Amino acid sequence: MEHSEEYTGTQAGPKPRWYAVQVASGCEQRVKANLEQRIHTLDVADRIFQVQIPQTPTVKIRKDGSRQHGEEKVFPGYVLIQMTLDDEAWQVIKNTPHVINFVGAEQKRSYGRGRGHVKPVPLSKSEVERIFKQAQVVEPTVKVDMAIGDKILVLSGPFKDFEGEIIEVSPERSKLKALLSIFGRDTPVELEFTQVEKQS
Repeated sequence: MEHSEEYTGTQAGPKPRWYAVQVASGCEQRVKANLEQRIHTLDVADRIFQVQIPQTPTVKIRKDGSRQHGEEKVFPGYVLIQMTLDDEAWQVIKNTPHVINFVGAEQKRSYGRGRGHVKPVPLSKSEVERIFKQAQVVEPTVKVDMAIGDKILVLSGPFKDFEGEIIEVSPERSKLKALLSIFGRDTPVELEFTQVEKQS
C-alpha cells in the first residue's frame, strides 16, 4: 500500500530510537525482507539500522502427542524498527508494501482531504527492554489444541471409550484433567494428552 503523506513530525535526533510499525496481518516477514532491501537500495542504512520481528519459542502438542517446535510473534501485525527519524527515512518505511502506519499519536490535517496522519512516537527504553526480554525466553511456551470445557473421548487406558469434559489443562506436564461419568457420577480423572481425542 503506497502512502503519499508528508512527514511533519519531530526533527531527526542524534540517537537512533525504536519505533513500532503496524503491517498487514501475516505480512511481517515480507515487510522485513522488503524493507531491508529498500534500505540498501535507497541508501538509508545510516538512518534505518535494524528491522526486527520479536518472536518467542513455542511447542505445540499435537493430537497424537507429538511436539511441534516453532516460534510465535510477540506482537503479531507489527515490526520494530531502530532508526534515526527524518523525512526520507519516514517515506522509505511508509511506502514499503503492506506497511499500514507507524504507532503514534494521530494528528488531524489542517487542510485538504484525508483523516490525518500519525506522528511516530518512539518506544520508551523500558518498553524496548521488556519486548526483547520476552523474545529471549529460553523455556518455550507449550501450547495444546485443547481447552477447559472441550469434550473429549478417551482412546486408551482403563477409561477407553469414556467421554468427558476437560476441567484442567497442564501443558508443561502433557496432561489434562477431565470429568468422566463413572457409575453415574462425574469423576475427575487425570489423563495424558495422547490418551484422548477432542470431540468436534
